[in-house]
Amino acid sequence: ARNTVRRSFDRMAVVKAKVVKGKEEEGEKFTDYFDYSEPLRRIPSHRMLAIRRGEAEGILKVAIEIPEEETIESLERIFVKGRNESAEQVTMAVKDGYKRLLLSSIETEYLQSGKQKADEEAIKVFAENLRQLLLAPPLGNRRVLGIDPGFRTGCKVVCLDETGNLVHNETIYPHPPQNEVKQAANKITNLVNSYRIEAIAIGNGTAGRETERFIQSLRYDRDIQVFVVSESGASIYSASKIARDEFPQYDVTVRGAVSIGRRLMDPLAELVKIDPKSIGVGQYQHDVDQSKLKESLDRVVESCVNRVGVNVNTASKYLLTYVSGLGPTLAENVVTYIKENGAFRSRGELKKVKRMGEKAFEQCAGFLRIEGAENPLDNSSVHPESYAVAERMAEDLGIPLKLLIGNEEACNKIELSRYVNDRIGLPTLKDIVDELKKPGRDPRSVAKVFSFADNIHTIDDLEIGMVVPGIVTNLTNFGAFVDIGVKQDGLVHISEIADKYISNPADVLSLNQHVSVKIVQVDKARKRIGLSIKQA
Repeated sequence: ARNTVRRSFDRMAVVKAKVVKGKEEEGEKFTDYFDYSEPLRRIPSHRMLAIRRGEAEGILKVAIEIPEEETIESLERIFVKGRNESAEQVTMAVKDGYKRLLLSSIETEYLQSGKQKADEEAIKVFAENLRQLLLAPPLGNRRVLGIDPGFRTGCKVVCLDETGNLVHNETIYPHPPQNEVKQAANKITNLVNSYRIEAIAIGNGTAGRETERFIQSLRYDRDIQVFVVSESGASIYSASKIARDEFPQYDVTVRGAVSIGRRLMDPLAELVKIDPKSIGVGQYQHDVDQSKLKESLDRVVESCVNRVGVNVNTASKYLLTYVSGLGPTLAENVVTYIKENGAFRSRGELKKVKRMGEKAFEQCAGFLRIEGAENPLDNSSVHPESYAVAERMAEDLGIPLKLLIGNEEACNKIELSRYVNDRIGLPTLKDIVDELKKPGRDPRSVAKVFSFADNIHTIDDLEIGMVVPGIVTNLTNFGAFVDIGVKQDGLVHISEIADKYISNPADVLSLNQHVSVKIVQVDKARKRIGLSIKQA
């Protein structure tokens, strides 16, 4: 009986949503679902999650409906065997059992499985977005001035050295109500000169565009690159225990500005300190199964950290936690060892760290880099287990290992088949030679400067038909969100991304990608901006 009803749900179920009487105004953001129906098998995950959120907030009534008569007839064919009075009783029992018990039970089952499917889809989207964000191009070890912009409370300014250490902080007030433009300009130019600043990072929140305009209007004695940096999650970091441990003597605003500056230098090292859910990429992340989401996101963070590799002597314990084989306790022990004994000089020295066993060393060694080590392989992704093979390769070519590393011409002469044995196969040997060609190469590209259109600052400046530059801030199943510099991201619907059919925006776009977009819709009341990439 249950399987018969399930078959009807599979073929003919329709999800229906209606607004709860009197909740029209309160639930304005769910207007699209006030009188909505769609076949269950076709409903995309983001709509399912939106409807379920509306239901949870008490705005919508949600049900899954199937053709009643047809389903009851199917059940009668199983249970009603004759045409006498007892058959009539069974017919009545079938109808009653279906309406009172079976229908609601299977409906709940399908709502749950629909939610589960939507969860999996949303978690997948979020995980991919997080991966792209963590692998965003870093600026590298440069002296950076970080600015957390604000109007009334001023802009918090911090100066960071090449390793991200805070060397100076203060506040400027270039915007209303104080309008101390001249003093702010003098302070910034003095700081740039005094601390030999090479780049400026500005948070993209309140007063971000205004601060960017102010900073770009100043004259410096050298070329200074100005970047606008996403501050999603920076406030969460600045109030967290991690930030308090790092900067116990400073308030949250200074910590926020430090986070903005460090995000430019190395997004991965900074973003691992924040709960991935707070970074703000993805769809309905607070509505999905939280334990599955955490598990998936932790896996992504770990794989990104291991892919890029970590300079063990400059990494924070939070970054080290995600290195395979380490975990919180060993990461803490590594940092303590450096404080007590100075920087590591070789990978072998890692074995002296408290509780670093053979197994843990074997797992983590290939991902930890040691700059300036005596053995150049210690600053590459070649695992200590494979050092002997790399040394043999250099010996067979008749050149010192130091001269083989980075020498593409010499590396191309290596005959891999000579080194295959029962412990090392061709794929591993190929990886070793690739690493010898470009040792310690960061798989991420280099950060590029981006500029918004000069004449656009608020939603009121937008006109339909304008083509403006934008930067992709989020990817979902239904489209891409693009920041065009007006405090409100616009949506490029999936149908407006490319001239051909695409099933997933991530197939053609990536986070932080610079794009040109055409403005196709402006709804000031609901603060919604419709954009098109293909029309631009």
